[in-house]
Amino acid sequence: MNNPDDVVQRLDAVDYLVDDGLAMAVFLALRLGKPLLLEGEPGVGKTAAAKALAQALDTPFIRLQCYEGLTAGEALYEWNYQRQLLHIRLAEAQGSTISDADLFTAAFLQERPILRAVRHAGPTPPVLLIDEIDRADDEFEALLFEFLGEAAITIPELGTFAATRPPIVVLTSNRSRDLHDALRRRCLYHWIEFPAADRAAAIVRRAVPGASAPLIRDATEFIGRVRRLDLDKAPGLAETIDWVSALAALGVTELADANVLRTIGTIAKTPDDRDLVAGAVHQETRS
Repeated sequence: MNNPDDVVQRLDAVDYLVDDGLAMAVFLALRLGKPLLLEGEPGVGKTAAAKALAQALDTPFIRLQCYEGLTAGEALYEWNYQRQLLHIRLAEAQGSTISDADLFTAAFLQERPILRAVRHAGPTPPVLLIDEIDRADDEFEALLFEFLGEAAITIPELGTFAATRPPIVVLTSNRSRDLHDALRRRCLYHWIEFPAADRAAAIVRRAVPGASAPLIRDATEFIGRVRRLDLDKAPGLAETIDWVSALAALGVTELADANVLRTIGTIAKTPDDRDLVAGAVHQETRS
């Protein structure tokens, strides 16, 4: 991608709309070869940005979903102990002797997402998504420092694996906890705002092409008003797309109060939020 405008056009071609800020962040991450940390509320398109980037570049997409207790064996690499044991038994049956060096070779490695991205041998580097890094433990962040800074992984028994073509790394965070300063220093950064009503409508129109224009307009404007309520979980773009998809599947072409209440489970995800959204519907009816 030659410039930020090219980023906008290439992502637009795969139905992902970006503003100037995100386009610049993506362009600089590609040009400088730096990881890109995307933050924002859930449902604003952080994960979708990485998927769209891989699609626009026509390159493999590798995803690491983070969670509490994630270990190096699940994210970086693991030894294939069963295969090692079979190798030992075969050697014993043949009367051969083997050393640790025979067992700890690349042939016995099981690649997890990060090592797979480092060892990727294709003509173009893959896009590696480290999704919801804030869900992982502080200790896991420390495991990433070498990879994020040098596109390399050190395996004690084998040495350091460095990427021939450094992968394109996108990290996402919902800010459920603060990330370590050392991780932030290794990344470029961009905060994805929830889009204004017109841009939200354009995004939903791409995602649900079968929905009518009046329905999309009214739904995105309604979501904008709902997001100003004191909700446990404000609906994001993902919920908006689900809601419009549900309405379109029901054959709805224009938003009405009954349709909101019938499909409220797509945008309100707790009992309290359901009551608040329903109250907002009734308030609009009275006004």
